[in-house]
Amino acid sequence: MSGHIHSFESFGTVDGPGIRYVIFLQGCPLRCKYCHNPDTWGQGGTQYTAEEVVEKALRYKNYFGDKGGVTVTGGEPLVQIDFVIELFSLLKEKGIHTCVDTSGITFNEASAASVEKHEKLLALTDLFLLDIKHIDDSACKELTGQSNANTLAFARFLDAHKKPTWIRQVLVPGITDSDETLQKTRAFIDGLSCVERVEVLPYHTMGTVKYEKLGLKYPLEGLEPPTKERVLNAKRILCEGR
Repeated sequence: MSGHIHSFESFGTVDGPGIRYVIFLQGCPLRCKYCHNPDTWGQGGTQYTAEEVVEKALRYKNYFGDKGGVTVTGGEPLVQIDFVIELFSLLKEKGIHTCVDTSGITFNEASAASVEKHEKLLALTDLFLLDIKHIDDSACKELTGQSNANTLAFARFLDAHKKPTWIRQVLVPGITDSDETLQKTRAFIDGLSCVERVEVLPYHTMGTVKYEKLGLKYPLEGLEPPTKERVLNAKRILCEGR
């Protein structure tokens, strides 16, 4: 089976524990206003078989140590869930720690086929990085173009299966950084026993050059990154539960 790959990062340190080989898959159904990888939205990319990707990753196995491994991200990697399942199956045969960075948007709890496929994925995945775009559904639709229902359902699905999970929240001034929003998100997290860590990711504008190259208007033009005080406030509420 072949997957559509946008790019690779050989020494990733922010997408899971330890040093990681990070695979950016092509395709995403979300259109987050702060997205810094708009070049991953469409199909495109370069085709690789799962075997070819494993071969590339194993070149860096000596650097993984006890905590490192392979992370798939995107785009939204689970748009290509069949490829990820095959890839992770091969990686687990090699004893490699596997991690998925996802929004959970592809999960449909009302579909037996979707549940079965995601259960196969869970069996092969050591850690999930789950991006909660916005805890309020209407605000999530405004921010990403999609409901947060699948994301929150996937969080509960991970919890039911006791899968280690890190929650990630992008802190966007005026959108996701109000105390009310943060406290509501923390209340949801408190209902999950599988969450090992919460990460606050401050909004940045480093991806704007990609919009220019693609001839796209940047949706949050002029918006400044959050202040240090607001980042610390978010960490206090989300990470420390205070």
